[in-house]
Formats: sequence, structure tokens, C-alpha cells
Amino acid sequence: MAKTKTVYVCSECGQESLKWIGKCPNCGQWNTFKEFHIPTESSKSPVAAAIPDGDTKRKNAPMHLNEIPDADEPRIDMHDNELNRVLGGGLVPGSIVLLGGEPGIGKSTLLLQTTLNLADRRVLYVSGEESLHQLKMRADRIGKGRGGNTLILCETVLENIFTYIADTKPEIVIIDSIQTISTETVDSSPGSISQVRECAAALLQFAKAQNIPVILIGHITKEGSLAGPKILEHIVDAVIQFEGDRNCLYRILRSIKNRFGSTSELGIYEMMQDGLRQVSNPSEMLLTEDLSDLSGIAISSTIEGMRPFMVETQALVSTAAYGTPQRTATGFDQRRLNMLLAVLEKKVGFKLAQKDVFINIAGGLRVTDLAMDLSVISAILSSNMDMPIEPSYCMCGEVGLSGEVRQVSRIEQRIAEAEKIGFKNMIIPFYNLKSIDASRFNIRLIPVKKVEEAFRELFA
Repeated sequence: MAKTKTVYVCSECGQESLKWIGKCPNCGQWNTFKEFHIPTESSKSPVAAAIPDGDTKRKNAPMHLNEIPDADEPRIDMHDNELNRVLGGGLVPGSIVLLGGEPGIGKSTLLLQTTLNLADRRVLYVSGEESLHQLKMRADRIGKGRGGNTLILCETVLENIFTYIADTKPEIVIIDSIQTISTETVDSSPGSISQVRECAAALLQFAKAQNIPVILIGHITKEGSLAGPKILEHIVDAVIQFEGDRNCLYRILRSIKNRFGSTSELGIYEMMQDGLRQVSNPSEMLLTEDLSDLSGIAISSTIEGMRPFMVETQALVSTAAYGTPQRTATGFDQRRLNMLLAVLEKKVGFKLAQKDVFINIAGGLRVTDLAMDLSVISAILSSNMDMPIEPSYCMCGEVGLSGEVRQVSRIEQRIAEAEKIGFKNMIIPFYNLKSIDASRFNIRLIPVKKVEEAFRELFA
């Protein structure tokens, strides 16, 4: 039997200590150190069962950068345009991807639906949370009950999983979820800091040695961050987040980290009775059909990654019922909202200090594009004066602290998307007009330098 040593690990950040400490010196949390027993010597690592002899000890030598051969490996097509976009064009062989999201948001449904569509790939789906009958019922519900070339395994011991991998030789491995997997070399319960770290490290070594991609499903904490040690996010190649309100039909797949692509991409799905449906045209999804008599609504042309689409900004301004006015933003940065309200009061002269202001981005979307500023303040003024904005108008532009409308990036793509949806008028920053050929577009472009000019056009 292998000898063990006692260590204390912080449950918040993974900091180790040889003795118990009341306050963690790394994250500053109190009473977070837990006792763990770790073997000091082991005859065989858990990954050795899945890697042939001789492959675990690869000979490495320093190489000059020019001597390294170019390895342009083709990506694996997941037969899902939204997932391929977020991954950067497909799944890279030998990569390890971490998919996180709230309970019940649809993580398992997304991966099971995707793997069942891969008829040309042998996929091993390892479930530590559901039984075979539960997975069969879910596959029947989404209309993929026959399964194609997908193998289902219900197992939580890492050593046994590697044994089945060696027997079946899959091309893709999916672990649902990493918090339920445990290894016999660590004396702690599944989901603990030590178990998650050791299991993830073993799966990473397996993926790189065998050139087989591994997809991990991860739980999140009540604060919204991925559960487990922070090293879990560091060692994986990509971290993608599945977001959305469980009471809403739409789901957002967002890239948080990606070593093989952009981190600005996002995919949009609609939760249906028979699984997740890809939304190829998000602009139509995010817009209200009739805006003719609705105040407090402005349409903005935004870009996430390489994808332009139209977003509806909703605002509600009302007299404060209590002493302190409320400032609430859903899908928009709260601090930037406070800055825009200060610009409105200082530069435009609208007194909103004694009024509640609520901002919502329709469709459950969370946007970070600064070009949304102009639509946010326009929606606020529309609600404050109870005057609807003409439905044929859309806009984009960043608002500065002096009330100026600053230029935005990729203006031609924004204009083309607005024209495709059917808008007739578009307010854009004045300095963006110099870099484009306005004659190429049939939409009427209205350049503005300050927010006052935009308000005169919208509310004249």
C-alpha cells in the first residue's frame, strides 16, 4: 500500500498548506482549508491504462522555432454551425474543452444531441450523473434514439474509464461531468479540489498523448464561476459557457477562453421540446414585431465576434418611489449605465437624479459592444418623454464623457445587417462616414457628432 501524506487545500482557490490555516493567504477567505490524504508514491498513474507503453515517457529536446514543422491538422466538424463557430471552426484533435453552465440549462442535451449527429465518428459518452435508461429517454425525446456510432458508459472511476477507452478506441471522449469523476490515487470524495485537479490532469495527459479530443462538462458555483480549482480553467484549451434563463427559450453559447480561435464568438440556440435548435438569424429573434406605439425601445446594430446582428434595447424611466433611485441593468454593464446617465444630465440637461432607470437587452442577451451606448441613452429618453422612436430607425455609436459620438469598428457590416433586416434610416458616428462608400447602401445614413444631434433626429 502506498504511503500517504496529509495536506490542507483551500476549497476556494486550491492553495495548499502542510498545516491548517484559518485565513487563506492567497484568496483571503476564512475557514476554507480542508484536510486531504495524498499518496506520496504510486506504482502507476491513472492515465497509464489508456496510453500504450512507451508513450508516457516521450523524449523531448529543445528545438529552434524554425525547425518545428507546420502541423495544420483538420478540425473535426461537429455538424453544428453554432458550436463550430464558438470553437473556432471545429474541434481540434488532441484538445481538451470545458463546457460550463447552470444546472438544467441544457449542457448535457447539447453534447448528447451533437454526438448523436456524428455518425462518422466513434464517440464515447461517459456519464457520471445519469443512468443508461435516462440517457436513452433523452435521446428518444430529441429524436436521435438510434444513436449512430455513439457509445454510452455510466462510470465514475477514472481508472475504469481509461480501461474502456483502451478497449473501444473512440475518436472523441465526453465526460459528464468532471465533478463526478474520481481516481483511486487520491483519498477524497468526488468533486473535491484534489479529485478534480488530478482527474483533469490525467485527462489532459491522455488527450495530448493520444491526440483524442476530450470534452468536459463542469458545474458552476452559486456565484456563477466554474466549480473546482482555478487550475482547471488554466490547463484546458478552451472554456465555453452555456448561458440563459431557464424560463426563457433562448440559450447563448459563449467562448471564455480558446487557444485555437477567437474568444468573442457566440452561438445562439432555441430550446425546443425535441432538443436545441440552432438560430441562424438572431436579428429576427431579438426584435419585437411591432414597435410603432411603444416608447422606451431603441434598435442597435451590434457585433459579437464576427457576427453582426440587431439588438433591441428596452428602457423604463419612472419616478422613484423611495428615497434612493434604482439603477438596474440586465444584459448591460451597470457601471456604464451610470456613466451614460451622468452624460445625459451634464451635457444634455435631462434631470434623471430622482427617477428609477431600468435597462434590459431583449432575448436574454448580454452585450459588451460599446456601440450600444447610443441606443441605450435613446431608449432612456424615449421612455422619459413617453415618445416612441420611429420603427424604421436603428443606430450605433459609442458615447464619450463629453457627449460626443465616437466611431465604432466594422461599420460596413453593421450597416449591411441593418439594410438586410429592412431598416430605412441608421444613425452612425460622423467620423465613420469618411471610411465607407455610402452609395453602396440603399439605407439612409445619418452621421452625428454629438448625442444632441441624434436626439433632434429621433424626437423632432
